[in-house]
Amino acid sequence: MTASVIVSLRVGVSPLRAFEAFTREIGRWWVPNPLFALTPLGDGRLAFEPGEGGRLVTMFEDGTEFEVGRIDVWEPGRRLALTWRQATFAADQATFLDVCFEAVGDETRVTVEHRGWDTIPREHVARHGFELMLFQRRQVEHWRVLLASMKGILRHGGG
Repeated sequence: MTASVIVSLRVGVSPLRAFEAFTREIGRWWVPNPLFALTPLGDGRLAFEPGEGGRLVTMFEDGTEFEVGRIDVWEPGRRLALTWRQATFAADQATFLDVCFEAVGDETRVTVEHRGWDTIPREHVARHGFELMLFQRRQVEHWRVLLASMKGILRHGGG
């Protein structure tokens, strides 16, 4: 079993709309955090290529892009799963993101599970020397900020 970071948040929209916001609008709600920068150049602008086998990429103003991950599961309104890499990872290193969308009354519970950080060595630049439990707490904080930002977009920008 691998160590996981799990964060949930309810949003006042349907599961399908929450899925669309998470995927189609990631460039609007993603909040860069220098501690968890995707590349040494920062996070750029994230975008999904929809469907299984599609990619999550980040694009920079100079036209270059970095592939953050490949989509393994694309079930609109239900689930999204993909590999997740930072530019500093070795070719054999990856973490995994699993996002579930569950109707709860008139709302949707969005649950993000980010696992595999225990396979990235503590001394790796992505872990900043943090022992695993502290690193996971910081990851939880980061994902809470991200989901709250998405919720704000849905509340004020077309839920």
